[in-house]
Amino acid sequence: MTGVQRAAIVLLSLGEQQAAEVLKHMGAKEVQKLGVAMTSVGGVSRDAVARVFDEFVDVLAQPSGLGSGADDYVRAVLTQALGEDRASGLIDRILLGRNTSGLDTLKWMEPRAIAELVRNEHPQIIAIVMAHLDGDQAAEVLKCLPERVRVDVLLRLATLDGIPPHALNELNDVMARQFAGNQNIKSSSVGGVKVAANILNFMDSGQDEILLGAIGEVDGELGTRIRDLMFVFDNLAEIDDRAMQAVLREVSSEQLALALRGADAKVREKITGNMSQRAAEILVEDMEARGPVRLAEVEAAQKEILAVVRRMADNGDIQLAAKAEVLV
Repeated sequence: MTGVQRAAIVLLSLGEQQAAEVLKHMGAKEVQKLGVAMTSVGGVSRDAVARVFDEFVDVLAQPSGLGSGADDYVRAVLTQALGEDRASGLIDRILLGRNTSGLDTLKWMEPRAIAELVRNEHPQIIAIVMAHLDGDQAAEVLKCLPERVRVDVLLRLATLDGIPPHALNELNDVMARQFAGNQNIKSSSVGGVKVAANILNFMDSGQDEILLGAIGEVDGELGTRIRDLMFVFDNLAEIDDRAMQAVLREVSSEQLALALRGADAKVREKITGNMSQRAAEILVEDMEARGPVRLAEVEAAQKEILAVVRRMADNGDIQLAAKAEVLV
């Protein structure tokens, strides 16, 4: 059972009102994942539910860090959970009473709606907006933009460094034309080569190479730096056995059976080599029994697994190869 499925079981057991209160404190992506898991969890035995709650109670029983030094505790927990860049704005809002930026509202919008919102803005504005989104959401927005704009936006995003407060306020004014925003935002460090690489990680196979090739024609060194920081499904063969075993505990066998249909032989060997002999045999049987599948389904399953790997790397649960510096 994955972590999301365990969380879904806890929420389903709480009741509607309590579960709603918990979800209010989560981001758009977390709510979506939990919602899907809550609708798909079924046929769970009483023993399985009891085990989930035993684990949950054990976690709650750990020292909370409340009381003296609570600010330091909150700062440490959020930084560890989200990474320093993503946590900084949230920490400011919690500890310093700052308001949510209008840009944060974009994270609740559909990618196509975001693309329509910024389509006629300057590529520099679009790059800053993209830098505030999560990698997979930004990749979907990029797909919806005109092809002639994509390379320009990625080039600008990869070379972004710091944005002064007045520039962010101006950008917030642009967003306010479409929805209510807040002008009280602070200077932020966004964008850069790592952000561009992470967005390309979520692009469809082939599109990433087209964009990288176009960037390379404009700035060969920048294109190489972005490529070196990308982490793709085949790179799973490079992570150590302990990290692979941790990943396998978070991924369903159905996802694996689908994702491995289009995987390199080294990745298959890495994964099956970190499973029990019986589990590996069952996995191979599932792959053979499934029959032909669409390439889009295989790529979707690979992206789901990569999202788990990135989350675990961001949380410090695993370490990836040096090539994946963008993720650790």
